[in-house]
Amino acid sequence: MANAKKSPTIYDVAEVSGVSISTISRVLNSPDKVNPKTRQQVMDAIDKLGFIPKAEARARAMRSTNRVGVITPFFTAPSFVQRLRGVAAALSRENYELVIYPVDSAEHLQGYISSIPIMGNLDGLIIMSLAIEDSDADRLARNGMQTVLVEFSHDQLNSIVINDEQGGRFVAEHLLRKGHKRLSFLGDIEPPERFAIHPVKSRLFGFQKVLNDAGISLPKKYVKQSSYAQQNSRQAAYELLSMSDRPTAIFVASDVQAIGVMKVARQLNIRIPEDLAVIGFDDIDMAEYVDLTTIRQHLDESGRLAAEILLARITDSNRTLQHINLPLTLVERSTT
Repeated sequence: MANAKKSPTIYDVAEVSGVSISTISRVLNSPDKVNPKTRQQVMDAIDKLGFIPKAEARARAMRSTNRVGVITPFFTAPSFVQRLRGVAAALSRENYELVIYPVDSAEHLQGYISSIPIMGNLDGLIIMSLAIEDSDADRLARNGMQTVLVEFSHDQLNSIVINDEQGGRFVAEHLLRKGHKRLSFLGDIEPPERFAIHPVKSRLFGFQKVLNDAGISLPKKYVKQSSYAQQNSRQAAYELLSMSDRPTAIFVASDVQAIGVMKVARQLNIRIPEDLAVIGFDDIDMAEYVDLTTIRQHLDESGRLAAEILLARITDSNRTLQHINLPLTLVERSTT
C-alpha cells in the first residue's frame, strides 16, 4: 500500500526558497522585519508547496480561535477609534477577542497579508482603509481567511464602502443654499507612498463639481492641502483666513482639521458662522461637542456591520458575499 503523501515541512520551504529556517520563521512571525524580496521568495515557496505551519495544531485551532484581527492604519485617529469601537462592541457580544495589527507602510501591510492567512491564529480579518491587490485577495480566499474590507472593495471579499464624492457634493450644495459664493477647501495631502485609502481627492472632486455646475469658481489659492498634523492644518487655515479676500466658507476634509480651523478663526476674531462657515467630514464624537456642521459617515455602524458580516461568514462560509454602500448624512449644526 502506497504511503500517504507527506506534508511539506519548513525544511522543504528552506530548500525551495533558498533561505534559512530562521528567516522563514521571521517571515511567518515578524514579516515586517524581512525585506520584501526575501519575504516574497519565501511566500512563493510556501504557496508552491502548500506548506502550513504546525499543520495539526492549526487544524485544531481553525475550529475556532474566537479571535478576529483588524489591520488598520492611523488607529489612534478619532475616526478610526470610533469605527473600532463599533467592531469591538459587536465582537464582545459574541465573546470574540479583537486583535489590532497597525500598519504604517505598504511593506508592513504585505507582511501581514502574507503571514496571517496561513498562521491559523485568527478566525477572520477586517481590513480598514487599506487598498489590497488581486494577489492579496487570492491569498486570503485560498487560505479560507474570512475577510471584510472597509472603505475598499474587491469582488472576492465582503466590503463596506462610502461614497466620498457624494459627501463633497452634499457639502457644496449645503453651502450654496446658504448663499456662499467664495468657498474654499482644506484637507490633508496624499502621502508619497500610497498604502492607505486617501478619500480627500474624491471629497474635493465632488465639492468642486457642484461648484462648477453652479458657475462658482474654486481658485487654487482657496485650496489648501497639508499633512494631517494639527500644526500644519492650522497653518494652512491661517493662510486662508489671513487673505484680504478671505473665503466666507471652508469645507474641511475631516472633523479633526475642522476643529483646528475653528480655533484659528477665534484667534483672528472671525465669527462663526456670521463671518465664516465651517463644515467638516466624519461626525466624530467631538463634532457634536463643538456643534460642528459635518458629513456623518456612520463610523460606529460601519465597524459594527463589518464585524457582524464577518461573524456570519465565519459561521457559514457559503454565505453570499456582501458589498454594502453606507449612506452619508449632512448633519447641520451651528457652524454653518
